[in-house]
Amino acid sequence: MSGPGRGGSGRLDPVALEILSNKVSAATDQMAATLQRSARSTFVKEAADFGTGLVDPSGRVFAYPSSASVQFLIDSDCGPTIRAVPDVAPGDVIVTNDPYTSEGLASHMPDLHMLRPYFHKGRVVCYGWCYIHCTDIGGAVPSSISPSNREIFQEGLRIPPLKALCKGVFNPDFVALFAANSRTPEMNMGDVRAMVGSLETGARRVAEMIERHGIDTVLACPDALQDYSALKSRQVLRRLPDGIYDFWDYMDDDLVSSIPVRLRVRMKVDDGRVDFDFTGTDPQLDAAYNIATAGKRHHWLTVRLTGFMLTHDPTMPLNAGLFRHITVTSPPGTVVNAEFPAAVGIRHATGRRLTDAMTGAMLKAAPQSVAAPTCGATVPFVLAETDPRTGKRRLMVIEPLRGGMGAWCGGDGADARDATTSNLNNHPIEVVEDEAGIIVREYDVPIDSGGPGQWRGGAGQMLTIEVLRDGGTILARGMERMRFPPYGVAGGRPGAPFRAVFNKGRTNERRLAKIDQLTVGAGDTVTFMLPGASGYGDPFRRPPAKVLEDVILGFVSPAAAKSDYGVVIVDGNVDAAATRRRRGGRRPARPDFDFGSEREAWESVFDDAVMEELNRRLFLLPPARRSATRRRIFARAVPDLPPVGGTPLAQAMAKADEARARLRRAMDEILGPAGATPPRPLRRAGSVPWPPRRGR
Repeated sequence: MSGPGRGGSGRLDPVALEILSNKVSAATDQMAATLQRSARSTFVKEAADFGTGLVDPSGRVFAYPSSASVQFLIDSDCGPTIRAVPDVAPGDVIVTNDPYTSEGLASHMPDLHMLRPYFHKGRVVCYGWCYIHCTDIGGAVPSSISPSNREIFQEGLRIPPLKALCKGVFNPDFVALFAANSRTPEMNMGDVRAMVGSLETGARRVAEMIERHGIDTVLACPDALQDYSALKSRQVLRRLPDGIYDFWDYMDDDLVSSIPVRLRVRMKVDDGRVDFDFTGTDPQLDAAYNIATAGKRHHWLTVRLTGFMLTHDPTMPLNAGLFRHITVTSPPGTVVNAEFPAAVGIRHATGRRLTDAMTGAMLKAAPQSVAAPTCGATVPFVLAETDPRTGKRRLMVIEPLRGGMGAWCGGDGADARDATTSNLNNHPIEVVEDEAGIIVREYDVPIDSGGPGQWRGGAGQMLTIEVLRDGGTILARGMERMRFPPYGVAGGRPGAPFRAVFNKGRTNERRLAKIDQLTVGAGDTVTFMLPGASGYGDPFRRPPAKVLEDVILGFVSPAAAKSDYGVVIVDGNVDAAATRRRRGGRRPARPDFDFGSEREAWESVFDDAVMEELNRRLFLLPPARRSATRRRIFARAVPDLPPVGGTPLAQAMAKADEARARLRRAMDEILGPAGATPPRPLRRAGSVPWPPRRGR
């Protein structure tokens, strides 16, 4: 039957569109509630690292819950997974976690995705979709994620798109294989059953909408909603002036070497159409920091615009139409378009830095409409230990740690609550201490971590845990901004860098670099001090009363109030005369970006022009040779490159002229003289030569 609300052109009229928009959004919220309330793992039921949605038959999301903690997944493409399992029946559920065969739907293997077709009279109306982050999917280390993994085969069980349920019944082969390849099979299967329940909730809600509004109206809903969001999102994107804007940023290193990883973006804006070109980004790594995007527009490549669009128009329905006017060019074999079998476990660390690079390009375009960079690090850290009651190995994500949000022209950044890529909940301390053998000794913000500015960057987050039993292992993924802090904007200063300390305050205290696996025993403590976010505007223009308030609240020390803000505080009050004198003798603030001394030292040798040339020449080599060749060149140019946390780059690269000369010799000796015609590299089937074709 046909329900009301169809216009003469076959499209939904505005009233029907508004009604259906709210109904499909409510349906996905109910799917989310079902999943969270019935999940087993703490990371799903407490932190809420999961997602739900309704997907049109082509694989694009047309409804997404407003309550979701991870909103950038709206730009997920379920199409390849749907097409991989074309023979579906009512009650079937498709599952996958493989970034390569799903063409980027799963971006690392702990993320398990499920799709269920919803039928009406033998026809697929749409699909229900959900994902969770699995506690463990097998692989080389507990929790499956290790930065030192080189290939995806080390990262756990790969599940290509297949049926987990057939006509409503679990596929016993899938269950057996899945359980046999995880350290936490009972917990994982509990979460999987919660996913199946979520998809059943979605099926009931869709059936109710068909009964109430008619099949024709429901079939028209996905396209109509996406068209509406596309129209509204383009109006927001027109806030970015037409032009071409270049920016790049760095990850500290790739763990297997001390070499920073450069992510470069060129943003082209044309009347609300935005293209991001990542040509010039470093080659994919022999470590787990790659992103498998299949050369397409991908949620890790558009996440920065998700926040921008929804900030400036929070009324837009959440669906794939938001991204219709965004295109992406991501050269194959780069860290943002990794080719099989590159490891991808810590893709979120690369995505965070990519977001900061895109933020820089957007700040160049519209500095008063874009916030400064956030802390730039998200660190879920895991404790693996032996359960004293059962003798079995158990795992728990202690906290999904974050730092602050960036300041903006008109306001301070949020403290200890970076929601750039996700808005995961903190785990309650009571739950953590009940389920894991630890005690939380500190849960605070590091003083002076927020970047100074007329508007202060958000403070970081600090957590100290004490381990109660011997034989434990701590794993922490995403430890970044230890060398290159978030850059300040428009006179603002960088936030404080990331720090991690083992046994802080004791005789055996030591600073920790990036953690792969850290063995701990009873009585040991580990302290994480997440970076602060960037400041915006000249800090000497911050009202002294605001600086005093920051000091009273513990965000800024009296010493930093004087040195960074020019505000002199005596006996808990502002000394107005001393403050005027202090501010009168200040140095002029930088008008654009303050990258900090470490990046300035690095770019005194490895500037944009030479890195563009180096990467262009590296991509003339066969893919298997690029990473090792890159390391050889850097080893010759900077033979004593210190690790993160070691000698400052400003000291190690004091003789920049000599380093530049060594770099040029290394490039010419290893890659051949500049301008020479290189030998034609052998190509594998399906590979793409430089320059690559444009992606979608």
